[in-house]
Order: sequence, then structure tokens, then C-alpha cells
Amino acid sequence: METWRIVATSAFLLGGLVMVLVGMAQARDRRGARRADVMRAALVGTVIVAVVAVLIAYVLPSVVAWGIVAASAIAVVFVTMWD
Repeated sequence: METWRIVATSAFLLGGLVMVLVGMAQARDRRGARRADVMRAALVGTVIVAVVAVLIAYVLPSVVAWGIVAASAIAVVFVTMWD
């Protein structure tokens, strides 16, 4: 496996973990939310991040992979800084 794939996958996983945690927090903050809603948000988010990480690691070309990494980094900055 090429080095750029390892770096891109690691960067995406870091951003993806943050986004899953933000999604869980938003699910928890909804009115009338239950524990199952938070767990569902965690499961769906984790599965999506895992699938995209595998695609970055093995399938996608470099331009697309780095584009996804950049988009996830922008999303993390936007979501965490937005008040």
C-alpha cells in the first residue's frame, strides 16, 4: 500500500471520528431523544466512515481521496467552530 493512502486514510479517520462524535451529540440534544437514537447515530456514522476509509485505502484515485479528506477537514472545522 502506498504511503499517501495510509496518510489519507488516517486523516479521514481522524476527521470521521470527530464527525461521528458531533453527530452523536446532536442526536442526544434533540428533544425527546432516547439512548437508542444516540446509538443509532453512532452505528450509522461509524459504518459510513469505515466504508469510505476502506475505499480511500484501496480503491479511490488520489485526487478523489484527497478531495474527500479535504472536504471532511472543512466539515470538521465548520461544525466545531459554528456556534
